[in-house]
Amino acid sequence: MDPLKNPYSPGAGAPPPELVGRDSILMQAEILLGRIKNSKPEKSLLMTGLRGVGKTVLLVEIQKQAEKLGYKTIFVEAHEDKSLGALLAPYLRTLLYSLDRMAGIGNKARRALSVLRGFIGSLKVAYGDISIGLDIEPELGSADSGDIEIDLPQLLVAIGEAALDGHSAVAIFVDEIQYLSKKELGALIMAMHKLQQRQLPVLLVGAGLPVLPGLAGESKSYAERLFNFPNIGELSKVDAYKALRDPALAIGVDFEEKALEKIYDMTHGYPYFLQEWGYKTWNKAQSSPISYTTVNLATQEVIEQLDNNFFRVRFDRLTPGERNFLRTMAELGEGPYKAGDIADKCSVKVSALSSTRANLMKKGMIYSPSYGYIAFTVPLFDQFMRRAMPNQP
Repeated sequence: MDPLKNPYSPGAGAPPPELVGRDSILMQAEILLGRIKNSKPEKSLLMTGLRGVGKTVLLVEIQKQAEKLGYKTIFVEAHEDKSLGALLAPYLRTLLYSLDRMAGIGNKARRALSVLRGFIGSLKVAYGDISIGLDIEPELGSADSGDIEIDLPQLLVAIGEAALDGHSAVAIFVDEIQYLSKKELGALIMAMHKLQQRQLPVLLVGAGLPVLPGLAGESKSYAERLFNFPNIGELSKVDAYKALRDPALAIGVDFEEKALEKIYDMTHGYPYFLQEWGYKTWNKAQSSPISYTTVNLATQEVIEQLDNNFFRVRFDRLTPGERNFLRTMAELGEGPYKAGDIADKCSVKVSALSSTRANLMKKGMIYSPSYGYIAFTVPLFDQFMRRAMPNQP
């Protein structure tokens, strides 16, 4: 097939040609956006799921929905090396200047800019990791204490008041939200609580690994009353077939049923892997319908591509002890895994593995789906570990 017409789009956050199986999430988002825009209370969304299920794609899609409704939006990706305040501040500055330019709201927007100026000043003192300018006097005593749990709620309330005054609304999107510190996550939750109490038009849509509901609950016990936590999982067989077949049919190409079944069996219905298999299979195919044999020919290339890129970048961050831990997990099958079974396999007590387990959770490689169990956050990683380390430690 002509590679220039290849309809599949593997990549981090790349929108698929056909967004299927996510209608219920998009409907939740539509209701949230509509209600907040009309000054009605509604829980914000914190989506959870494993790597490769399309959380970032959904964030981008919901951001598009928000912008169509007239929302001012900001989109940030949390990571371990930068504070939440430093991530948000440049975008909040741009957003407030935009509000300030709108007729009739100069006072509220100007006041919010002054509050932001104080917030930036406190960040420089606390972290030294922010270097944006704001030529305005700070409002003393507002969002300038240096304590993120005090300052962020005050800042977002000021922004919410400016948005309300300008008949506008603000949607904040945070990807990889599990990387926020406990204090930062607590500050964000507290801010959303105050905004909801005052019915200000600011909402949060976040995405993170399955540990997120637990982290939110540990940070603030009332988090479950502020947020919905929809789980984003693998696609059903019907939706996976649709994700593969519909983009091809749009340009006159079809798949054999056995070919679709083979791809589904290899990918377990995870959207990112469907795109990888679809992309490589298309380039291998000579004619329509794309055959089972063609999928088999493409599979080895897909696995090599995943091993050298998607899986390898995660593997390379691990210490030898962490690799051995994950290889032992993989030896036990797909999981989830009992902590005791891993310890038995390693011939040690469970307590001896607690430090390694904690480090792997911090790196986002594993999570606890229920008490006493752990699982990979990356689908198919057990298979990769067996390929990368063929000899069990």
